[in-house]
Amino acid sequence: MPARKLYFESIRVGDELPALAKAPVDRVQLSRYAGASGDYNPVHVDELYAKSVGMPSVYAPGMLVMGMLGQLISDWARGGQLRRYNVRFIKMVWPGDTVVCKGRVSDRHGSGGRYFVEIDLWAENQKGELVMKGGSQIQLFYSLEDENRQRSGQSPIVVEVPRESLVVQAPQASTSEAASSSSAPTAPEEEGDEDEDSDEPRTGASSKKTAPREKPAAKTASLPAAKKAKK
Repeated sequence: MPARKLYFESIRVGDELPALAKAPVDRVQLSRYAGASGDYNPVHVDELYAKSVGMPSVYAPGMLVMGMLGQLISDWARGGQLRRYNVRFIKMVWPGDTVVCKGRVSDRHGSGGRYFVEIDLWAENQKGELVMKGGSQIQLFYSLEDENRQRSGQSPIVVEVPRESLVVQAPQASTSEAASSSSAPTAPEEEGDEDEDSDEPRTGASSKKTAPREKPAAKTASLPAAKKAKK
């Protein structure tokens, strides 16, 4: 039975990737990963050393979780080409944690016979806490016909697909977060008396400057009257 193929024409923005739940992380897996990757950092395999540097135990390398997210992409995008893959580490993964990898199509566009989808990726532990987030770009054939044409040496099917993106919704979330963050710093400003003291001299200086401006106005108004009196 041929492997399932994924084509651009069947993908829509907002589609969610099937979640990938991995087995709980254990110390045997950490040792095997150290041998496979060549990363023998003792904080990942030596319990006594990890505790000596202040850790409760050994913990999983971030690249191990990154590999789990990579498996999610490779399992989903059969027939596609991975063009970009990046992640950001959020929270440590400890022995006994179960990592669940998830993803969602956030963008699709195509021009000149080349078609791309952008994927938002993230991983959670068994508590639902975010441990990693990232994204990837996949290049796909437009359809089965497009794949057959290109593999036979013919030109690709050209369909101009304007960009469709979930980014439009992102500013709404970011503005609300910005509003909450802008209101949050008001507490430190209220607690910090130095900022308030620094503002008072400025207001005092500005009030002193406005006072001399009124005095010249009074002098210039009285001078013509004095001259007329002399004449």
